[in-house]
Amino acid sequence: MLKKVLSIACLACALGAAAQDIKTKDVPAAVKAALLKQFPSATKVSWEKEKGNFEANWGGKSGEDHSVQFTPAGDFAESVDAIPVSALPVSVAPYVKEHYKTAIREAGKRVDAAGSHTYEVEIKGKDLLFTTDGAFLQEEKD
Repeated sequence: MLKKVLSIACLACALGAAAQDIKTKDVPAAVKAALLKQFPSATKVSWEKEKGNFEANWGGKSGEDHSVQFTPAGDFAESVDAIPVSALPVSVAPYVKEHYKTAIREAGKRVDAAGSHTYEVEIKGKDLLFTTDGAFLQEEKD
């Protein structure tokens, strides 16, 4: 019985830590203003709260071809633009196949607040980051 309770508690914590969809009315005005200023063509935006930041998603058939995160104060944190998996450096797919034994679901070009460019690869339950040359950097929980 105790194992079941602990399992449920762990699952609840894990789900609470994941990105959460939020309504536009719940996004701070500074964040909405920053999005409009930096990405004036963004339309049909959906919002999530992720790691304390506010993430806007828009574009493409999925509605998530473009993604940008802002801090609650409206400061730019990072952006990701979807790219075809075939546009990744040639070393990425073999690395993922060898080390994770799974297929790449999605890929994107990522730019952080410092202006660093990386590739983001989504696999089941994880995001993997690679340098622009295709060298593995780190794994992040999705």
